[in-house]
Amino acid sequence: MSTDQLAELHLHIEGSLEPPLIFDLAERNGLSLPYNDIDELRAKYEFSDLQSFLDLYYANMAVLRTAEDFADLARAYFRRTAQAGVTHAEIFFDPQAHTERGVPLEAVVDGLADACASSEREFGVSSGLIASILRDKPVLHANQLLDDLLAMRAPIIGLGLDSAEVGYPPSLFVDVFAKARAEGLHVVAHAGEEGPPDYIWQALDLLKVERIDHGVRCLEDEALVNRLVEEQIPLTVCPLSNVRLKVIDDVEQLPLRQMLERGLSVSINSDDPAYFGGYVDDNFAALEAGMGLTLQERNVLAENSIRASFVTV
Repeated sequence: MSTDQLAELHLHIEGSLEPPLIFDLAERNGLSLPYNDIDELRAKYEFSDLQSFLDLYYANMAVLRTAEDFADLARAYFRRTAQAGVTHAEIFFDPQAHTERGVPLEAVVDGLADACASSEREFGVSSGLIASILRDKPVLHANQLLDDLLAMRAPIIGLGLDSAEVGYPPSLFVDVFAKARAEGLHVVAHAGEEGPPDYIWQALDLLKVERIDHGVRCLEDEALVNRLVEEQIPLTVCPLSNVRLKVIDDVEQLPLRQMLERGLSVSINSDDPAYFGGYVDDNFAALEAGMGLTLQERNVLAENSIRASFVTV
């Protein structure tokens, strides 16, 4: 395995929507924004919890209307993440957040797929798309979304589960995940960020996921840690996200070294970099400054990311 390879496995493409692009797309689409300028918008990027972030995250998506918009969004991410040293990216997108405001599913998928199709040639970053279910929407909507994606033969590699975690356990989505697996899709789920370790158990036992997104609360359950280690279930950890959403106060509190010492398969990811203070390179820099992350540990994290990816790179 080449030590110069690095995969990003936990990235919401809508979360890479930077303020300058928000203003550019608003102008392109003839939309008025509730902010006078970029600085006024950036001043709103202080969050008390996951929901306070999600409120702004979904509001800013209003500028994404056409396939061209989504393609421009993804290309901007690929350009920046290539500078961060990422060589492979598996990208979450939230179709329901767009279709419920009248954007055709085809526009979302076609735009993102167009950027992904040329990402390796243009930016040196291979890629794959993972459609994520918004867990705080009705389960019926999740089933319809998967049916629609399958009917249009969307070029996705997997199905994910995200948005507000507490109160929306993985157990709600057993049927849709079973169908996704039957269709040959990879399956992953956000669990153990704000939600309890039990959500990780549910994601593993009921949804039969191959990766856990976040998962930092696994250390509260010794039996769970033992299982994650034994089965080498990847955990896609997002340090700056955890700080900005008040899961931890600072990166020094992230139990990353403990997780590595226990033998957990951890990788470092940016989650929603436009909102949380940085891309993958910024996350690594914060870990180096905050906890003295060593080169050896960095290499282990990079190797874990490649090993946990779904596409041969």
